[in-house]
Amino acid sequence: MDLATKNNERFIVDRRGEPAVVRMSVQDFLRMAAPPPDWLEKAWTGAKQRGSDKLTPADIDDEIAAYRRKGDPDAGGRS
Repeated sequence: MDLATKNNERFIVDRRGEPAVVRMSVQDFLRMAAPPPDWLEKAWTGAKQRGSDKLTPADIDDEIAAYRRKGDPDAGGRS
C-alpha cells in the first residue's frame, strides 16, 4: 500500500493465475476515473509552486479571518 500511495504504483492481483483486481491509490484512481479540468490542474500546480498546498485547515481559517479583519474594498461596503 505504501508504494501505491506514495509512488502511484499499480498492482494487479490475480486469483488462480487470472487477473482479478487492481490495487492503486485512491488519488490515482480518481485522477484516472474523473480527471480534473485543466483550470483545476493549473490551480493545483500554482498552489504547489507557492507552497500553499501544505496549508492545514487551521491555516486556511487563519488566512480567511485575517482577510476579513482587513476588509475588502471591492466588497461593496461589506467587511
